[in-house]
Amino acid sequence: MRRTISEYTSDVQQILDPMLRRLRAATPESISVGDPELRGRVTATVTHTPTPLPPFDNSQMDGYAVCAADLRAATIQQPVTLPVGRTTAAGDPVGRHLPGTASPIMTGAAIPREADAVVPIERCDPPHFGALSRANDPEPTGAVAFADPVEVGRFVRRAGEDAEAGAKILPADIRLTPARIGVLAAAGLSSVPVQPRVRVLLCSTGDELIRSDATGEADSALGLDGLPPLGLIHDANTPMLAAALRDAGALVTTLRSGDHAAEFRDELLRRAPECDLIITSGGISAGAFEVVREALAPLGISFGSVAMQPGGPQGLGALEVSNIEIPVICFPGNPVSALISAETFVLPLLRTAAGLPANRQREKLRLAHDTGSPIDKHQVRRGRVGLDGRVSVSAPGSHLLSELAAADVLVQLPLGQDHFPENTLVDTWRLHD
Repeated sequence: MRRTISEYTSDVQQILDPMLRRLRAATPESISVGDPELRGRVTATVTHTPTPLPPFDNSQMDGYAVCAADLRAATIQQPVTLPVGRTTAAGDPVGRHLPGTASPIMTGAAIPREADAVVPIERCDPPHFGALSRANDPEPTGAVAFADPVEVGRFVRRAGEDAEAGAKILPADIRLTPARIGVLAAAGLSSVPVQPRVRVLLCSTGDELIRSDATGEADSALGLDGLPPLGLIHDANTPMLAAALRDAGALVTTLRSGDHAAEFRDELLRRAPECDLIITSGGISAGAFEVVREALAPLGISFGSVAMQPGGPQGLGALEVSNIEIPVICFPGNPVSALISAETFVLPLLRTAAGLPANRQREKLRLAHDTGSPIDKHQVRRGRVGLDGRVSVSAPGSHLLSELAAADVLVQLPLGQDHFPENTLVDTWRLHD
């Protein structure tokens, strides 16, 4: 009997869960805060800041550091005029403010001792700086007038205002985005422990496939005109599924094989200890030369059918390697079938492990026209969303990859219904977000 999508999703989760738990319990990797590979990784532990944020009282504005008490009587009619004191720029050590003066200060500079407020330069008279005198310069000259009082603490960023020393700044199990990397850097942390990524060995099979190397150069099967001979096709599944898996946070290596079961089995078993998950595409149907089925069924991987179209043939199980069970998920070989299988059964679990939302954006939309679907299958169709918000679905076809690339959404036509009239509300998954 065919499994339903829900039943098979549960089977896949049961196979993957031990591996995902094992990775969460594994020794974390330590990655430099400046390493571009840090973006998108998931924290392994709670992170605390060793220093206050900000680390010292500093100015929010370019202006004058003052004692608020010195400006208490300032009005437009009777401004308070103060002599200009020493200047503090960003990066200068903490200086000392003399009460009864106005000390020029720049944004981010440390508030000098004895000062307790900052007046922005544009609210002063004159509204610009004159000659400035920093430490070790000649004594400052000049004066500045203030027409308003200022409250204590105005335009002062207090030390620890953002986070006190020792405060938690990031929890465990959270994806590192630019802002989160920023707070790690601000705290002075040079590195952060992160969870290991899922290492996926992605296998594509078939004597009909023309394969390209890492530089994009195709193998010698191409003719002098650069086109494949009749009977051969370019391998779309490997780069497509590798991109999808990497988007879901996985570390992907590839294995390409012809239709030779023993060679495929031996190479897969040789490389299995280097991965956490094995995904295959192709070679699992009921025909002859089904290399994945022939190679893996004797090793305990089971093959069957799910009541969905495309993506009906499926396989799953686990290989025991060095006393560890490595899950194996087998997708059909047609490109649309392979990607829809990945989106339905595996990518949501990997996205969750990578700190991403499990599902792509989902919404209910109305059909722009009547359509039909096999009553005994859950059909997943490619759809385009019109200006009126309704969705037009294309014809079914597991080989129509250009239509998949042009589609906006995947349209879900559920099991048990064979006719869907115009304006029926259907579930859709955004495809390219």
